[in-house]
Amino acid sequence: MTDMTTMTGPPALRAPSARLWAVALLAIALLALPPAAKALGEPFYISLVSRVLVFALAAMSLDLILGYGGLVCFGHAMFMGVGAYVVGILAHHGAEETLLFGLLPGTDSGWIAWPLAMLCAGLLALAVGYVSLRTKGIYFIMITLAFAQMAYFFFVSLRAYGGDDGLSLAARSTFSDLVSLRDKTSFYYVALGVLIAVGLLLWRVTNSRFGMVLQGAKANERRMAHIGFPVFRYRLVAFTLAGAIAGLAGALLANQANFVSPAMMHWTRSGEIIVMVILGGMGSLVGPVVGAFVFLLLEEVLSGWTEHWQAVFGPMLLLVVIYARQGLYGLLPAREGK
Repeated sequence: MTDMTTMTGPPALRAPSARLWAVALLAIALLALPPAAKALGEPFYISLVSRVLVFALAAMSLDLILGYGGLVCFGHAMFMGVGAYVVGILAHHGAEETLLFGLLPGTDSGWIAWPLAMLCAGLLALAVGYVSLRTKGIYFIMITLAFAQMAYFFFVSLRAYGGDDGLSLAARSTFSDLVSLRDKTSFYYVALGVLIAVGLLLWRVTNSRFGMVLQGAKANERRMAHIGFPVFRYRLVAFTLAGAIAGLAGALLANQANFVSPAMMHWTRSGEIIVMVILGGMGSLVGPVVGAFVFLLLEEVLSGWTEHWQAVFGPMLLLVVIYARQGLYGLLPAREGK
């Protein structure tokens, strides 16, 4: 009788799956893009893909609660906007001025501004999650939407920081003499490095006991509660972590655009991030990255053809929802031969 291992091979010798090959090719392409763009005389693509990487980070953070937790948050861009404003406001005041009654100096140091952006966005997510996670379904969606709109109008009312017109970034974040974000290529690799680091962190989180509980609550909340898991607490931690990471994406976005405005946290921006997650594939971490690339690159191409590009993009998204229930990344087989 033939041994099964001779037919399939030991796990260590099996051929890599199509998804693993896709991730490897994507990583190689992203690493090679800046020198390739410069060689072709097209540095514009460095800025374009830098923006994609920032939104891919925001979409990945949303996937933690949407794809793994089943929580449809229509206010995720709020956390991104708060992170951007923290960086913008600190840079606006400069080192000679202070905020919060002299407790916090203005600064363009990324060592201070970026962690503070994550902290502020995380604390806001903790407060919003503490209230909204007590509801379910459409009520949860509407409460997160309401919080997002309140934050939007709050920053519109801040005339000292530009109000509805927004605020130009006085200076990009600095990291001593390690890296200069004024250089497009340097910023690109910083954004790529942050995306990879956060992706590895979330991969560990989602494959840990915490991640298993989060997915179990998505499948059957009542059963998880009955066997002793505090579902609300797990979801609140995930919601807070997702908000903090979105705040980091906002810090990157402020530096990429050299500008912050309330439009960054409008509910339509939250909807776009949700579309990125669904388009690429929920519950995969890589899927949202793919979705961000497809969404923003199609927006760039289609908007060059017509100002009504959404009318063209809408049917495309509808086809993906109908024929690719697991998103574009889900079309690739998870294992060889499947």
